[in-house]
Amino acid sequence: MSISPPLTPPSRALVDDEWRFEPITLPCEWVEDYRPGGYHPVVLGNIFNNGQYRVIRKLGEGSYSTVWLAHDLNGYVALKILVSEISGSTTELRILRHITEVAPAEGARYITGLLDKFEHYGPNGAHRCLVFEPMGPSVNTMVEELPQFNPRRQGMKIRYPLRMAKSILKQSLQALAFLHENGIAHGDFQPGNILFTLDDINSTPEDVLRQEEDVQAESISPPVQRLDGKEDKWAPRYLCVAQPLVPFTYYAEGFKVKLSDMGGAYFFTDPPTKPVTPLGLRAPELILTGAVDNTLDIWSFGCLVFELITGQPLFCIPGSDFEDDDHLLSLTDRLGALPDELFKHWKTSSLYFTSERKLFNCQLGGVAPGEEPLMVEQTSMEELFDQAGPDLDEEEARKVKALIRWILQYDPAKRPSPAEILSDPWFCEIDVESESAKV
Repeated sequence: MSISPPLTPPSRALVDDEWRFEPITLPCEWVEDYRPGGYHPVVLGNIFNNGQYRVIRKLGEGSYSTVWLAHDLNGYVALKILVSEISGSTTELRILRHITEVAPAEGARYITGLLDKFEHYGPNGAHRCLVFEPMGPSVNTMVEELPQFNPRRQGMKIRYPLRMAKSILKQSLQALAFLHENGIAHGDFQPGNILFTLDDINSTPEDVLRQEEDVQAESISPPVQRLDGKEDKWAPRYLCVAQPLVPFTYYAEGFKVKLSDMGGAYFFTDPPTKPVTPLGLRAPELILTGAVDNTLDIWSFGCLVFELITGQPLFCIPGSDFEDDDHLLSLTDRLGALPDELFKHWKTSSLYFTSERKLFNCQLGGVAPGEEPLMVEQTSMEELFDQAGPDLDEEEARKVKALIRWILQYDPAKRPSPAEILSDPWFCEIDVESESAKV
């Protein structure tokens, strides 16, 4: 008796009872997103663009793409394969082309370089493929790989040394200044999109870089299996665990970082209705009114200054039904009361504040019937900064806290530009051009 082929999965996010696969617990993309409109199924050794690019290693994945190390005739490249449902969007490509046209040298210095582009057709639709220079791990992950933190010891604070933190901040700010001077907002400015450059990777033999198809070593998942036992043509045979190019990354004195992933970028003259900024880095006006302008990057940068110097995020907001309330309560706690103009847009503020705007409850979603309001101790940004015990003296700590306050202003019109922040004395103390840090 023949088994009927599986039905084509819907081209939208699936609900629980539509799940097709046995769960995969390794840190990979979600297997259910291999569907029409979703990821293109890739396994190691796949060939793209009429044999030009051969995939040898997975570098990473995000909500809208997977990224692979591939070999071509000229060396190694990073191949970014977009999900098909957004592959018709031309914004990222338009922005990358614009940068190449108006300022090729500066663009190459600050932004990961686009080398090629093509379309690839697969079972889940047409996928735009962007080819970039290969880069090392993100600022988010590289800190975990620094030799001074391996092996781990109890009580160890995992954060960048001050010299590295200042250089990362200044270089990423220079990249932001370059974008803003050319009328472009990054839109997703975060540590995961700031990448370290590599040593000369093209002199490395392919067998050293190639990812092994090894289930035991957890470099790939066990075979992808459908719950109904049928064969699935929309998903790959296995998923790959990302292996960033840590051993080939340059992080010593004079290291370089670049901004990557322009998928959320936009021209100042054409802002999106829904930016992709991560929860904890969203400016208050974006949360409350949906307002989008070029200062959203500035707000994210101010949060990043706190995070890189202290080793912990200023706003840690887990996704939930009350994530906006959670964030707004954190804002008033760390930075002070919202101005009236913003506060009036907070539709659920009465769950937490009296009519006189006095905080009476911190329980997300309000006080349940018969329960007492929950109050937690309020901790300002400055107090949180000091509690983290960053590696700087009292005078420099005062400068950094003042810098963060200057950047994180509730009124977008009062936030400094990237160029203005670069002229702050604290940033003038480090010269990333001569590859020396005066700290």
